[in-house]
Amino acid sequence: MSEAPRYLRIVAAVERRIAEGDLRPGDRVPTTRAIMHEWGVAMSTATKALTTLRQSGVIEAVPRVGAVVAARRLPSRSAGGLERDEIVRAAMKIADAAGLPALSMRAVAAELGVATMTLYRHLDAKAELTQLVADAAFAEITYPDPPPGWRSHLRVAANLQWETYQRHPWLPRLVSIVRPATLPGLLEYGVWTLRALDGLDLDPTTRLHVYGTLVNYVRGTAVNIESEAVAELDTGMTSRQWTVARTAVDGPLVARVTPPGTDLDLESLYAFGLERLLDGLTLLLTPREASRRDLG
Repeated sequence: MSEAPRYLRIVAAVERRIAEGDLRPGDRVPTTRAIMHEWGVAMSTATKALTTLRQSGVIEAVPRVGAVVAARRLPSRSAGGLERDEIVRAAMKIADAAGLPALSMRAVAAELGVATMTLYRHLDAKAELTQLVADAAFAEITYPDPPPGWRSHLRVAANLQWETYQRHPWLPRLVSIVRPATLPGLLEYGVWTLRALDGLDLDPTTRLHVYGTLVNYVRGTAVNIESEAVAELDTGMTSRQWTVARTAVDGPLVARVTPPGTDLDLESLYAFGLERLLDGLTLLLTPREASRRDLG
């Protein structure tokens, strides 16, 4: 198992302890040596996990104390009894109904019936709110037992992500490939997906590039879900119905590109492109799989 998934598992575990209240604001987090002992990892892996938690604002250094849980990370209560999870659910409701442009601290406060400044007791800014909403969307995923074979596993991972974007069309715009948020729901998806590559002769950089390529393909295709939904509302037609209607107007011209009876929509483009992506990865991964069998 490569180092990258190992340190991400540690980050996810610490985040989970914080979310569940086992670690509260101001509590000391496990030291480097404690992490080494608990997870059986090298010092470099333990250090990387703590650095990731610090960079994402989950923990902070306190003079003469050490690393502690940052106060803003826990879904704390205000004087009005408001939970951070309530804020996130309200934000998701707004985004689902009206898209990201409608999402603001003021809109969330109005949805909850509280003053806008109340939200700042739980969140630093809208940027953090959007990260938490994206994480909550990924946290909805129910993971099945991994199917045998890396190709089937990656296909399922891609479809789980695609289905999440279908439920939340605004979500692709919040998912970064090169600057991913280190939050529990997003990390769990990454760890589950990367398990497809366990046991293959891949260095950590190649593993992450395979993962990033898959995620970026699904995300890049899913960016069109929101605009297609808007277009369907505007025209009252699905993409297939629109193609048929355009054929009636510009038949000869449309037929040169899209022959009659051709099925072409976002779902078919996604499915076709995913299989071609997996075909391409076969050239990279099959020799590694064969090498593993030979060594075994």
